[in-house]
Amino acid sequence: MALSMKKTFALQAPGKDAARVRDKIRQEINTYVRRVRRKDLPEGFDLLEFTCKVGLSLATAETRSLKEVGAAIDSVAQTGAMEVYVEIVAAPGTRKFAR
Repeated sequence: MALSMKKTFALQAPGKDAARVRDKIRQEINTYVRRVRRKDLPEGFDLLEFTCKVGLSLATAETRSLKEVGAAIDSVAQTGAMEVYVEIVAAPGTRKFAR
């Protein structure tokens, strides 16, 4: 049950401020994460583990934590790129308890 979002977002839109476009991208990502978290987990699993990649393209995307995705999008935008590739894969996992 691995769910994924793989998408290339445009960082610029005619008549819109670049910062607002990036906010819209982050909003779409957050909506996806909330939707995935609402789904029922398979038997024996108690959480979802998110694996994220962000970059100029699929070939250059670097692995990031879910919390770092927004900052990574901003970093790509500062290079002057016209688009950003975002991949988020959600897979069921179990908690690891320290003893």
